[in-house]
Amino acid sequence: MPSEAAAPRGGALGRLGRVSERALLIGIALIAALAVAALVGARYGLLLLVGLGFGITLEALRFGFAGPWRNMILNRDPGGLLAQLLAIGLVAVVAIPLISANGGELAGAHAPVGLAMVGGAFVFGAAMQVVLGCGSGTLVNAGSGNPVGLLALPFFALGSFAGAWHLSWWTALGTAPVVVLDGWGGVGLTLAGLAAVAALLLALAAPGCRKIPGRLWLAAVLVAALALVNLVVSGQPWGVVYGLGLWAAKGAAAVGVDLSASAFWAAPGNAERVRETLLTDVTSLTNIGIIGGAFLVAAWRRGFGEPLPRLPARAWAATAVAGLLLGYSSRLAFGCNVGAFFSGVSTGSLHGWAWFVFAFAGSWLGVRLRPALGLEGRR
Repeated sequence: MPSEAAAPRGGALGRLGRVSERALLIGIALIAALAVAALVGARYGLLLLVGLGFGITLEALRFGFAGPWRNMILNRDPGGLLAQLLAIGLVAVVAIPLISANGGELAGAHAPVGLAMVGGAFVFGAAMQVVLGCGSGTLVNAGSGNPVGLLALPFFALGSFAGAWHLSWWTALGTAPVVVLDGWGGVGLTLAGLAAVAALLLALAAPGCRKIPGRLWLAAVLVAALALVNLVVSGQPWGVVYGLGLWAAKGAAAVGVDLSASAFWAAPGNAERVRETLLTDVTSLTNIGIIGGAFLVAAWRRGFGEPLPRLPARAWAATAVAGLLLGYSSRLAFGCNVGAFFSGVSTGSLHGWAWFVFAFAGSWLGVRLRPALGLEGRR
């Protein structure tokens, strides 16, 4: 039997080991950012750090999109959705006037409302509830070792690539002119819209569910700050979908697919990004950072490597199909919860509001599809 003196020493050694492991994790993240900065420039190293910040915040503080929408639909608990609106409002106050004053250097997430956009948003909303992850959520889930997220991610990338390939055909079905709420008037209208949605959510909330949890207050502020740094450093708002499609496009080019047959991938800017390293694509860098940040949190908690869920075969098949639909539909909708809703609304684009309405309607359907697809099974 070990002596009483041995136990504390062993405990101290164990704690020292955990400190060393965590220091190693932080060191690896910093070395990766410094390596990117050395290879392609300080701007890109900083963007990787921004992505890591997103991943750490989303995973550590459980700030997401799919889960809070599901919680509102099933439990009439709007806390997570209110936190999203708060973060969007914080970004809008700075981003809209900043873009208006620096139009040559900064771009907003502005896109037209059209048939494909509306349909894409609806399908995306349904598919994200099937896999319980939007664009950023799928990255976080994959980074933290969630098996459903790990399966959905490559199919998401393939779907985004295919959606971009067909985008010109879909947009030819008809789109309205791009409408942007700019300047301080745009800020006022955006904040009024966010307040109106918040008031509606609070009116519909179940008793005792009319507040934002403390961790989500902090998460909303951190996400907003990171989104603004991303805007200033990259020159464009936070996005996810383009980077995933680019990964698949580079893979397709590597195996001999002729991308010149696609109007989207043959466009000079996109063709150049396919040829260049991913380390100079701002969306890819933040996506990689999100995966890495979620991994760091999971490893910090010793939670990486979730057990395989006990799900029927149809559930795994549904995950793959939903992943494809997530990528394809988000490309037609000009973004996911991040690129279309969060960044669209916070930079004054009307399409962000339309996206929110139709994606939320799709989520209502997706929540009800999960049990039928066998995705509510126990581990």
